[in-house]
Amino acid sequence: MKKINWGQKLTSRKFWAAVVGFVTALLLAFGVSDSETTQVAGVIMAGATLIAYIVGEGMVDASRALDEGEANHDA
Repeated sequence: MKKINWGQKLTSRKFWAAVVGFVTALLLAFGVSDSETTQVAGVIMAGATLIAYIVGEGMVDASRALDEGEANHDA
C-alpha cells in the first residue's frame, strides 16, 4: 500500500474543494441555513489557504536546506 503524501494533499486546491463540497452537503442535509453554510465554507477555505502556505513554505525550506547541505558536502 502506498504512503499518503500529506504535504502534497494539504497544498492541493482540489483536496480543499472536495472538503468544502463534503462539509457543505452535510450542513445542508442537517438543515443548517444557507448563510451559515456559506460562512463555514469561507472559514474552511481561509484555513486551507493558510495551511497550504505553511506546508508549501516548509517544503520549499526543506528542499533549500537539502540543496545547501549537498552543496556544502561537495565543497
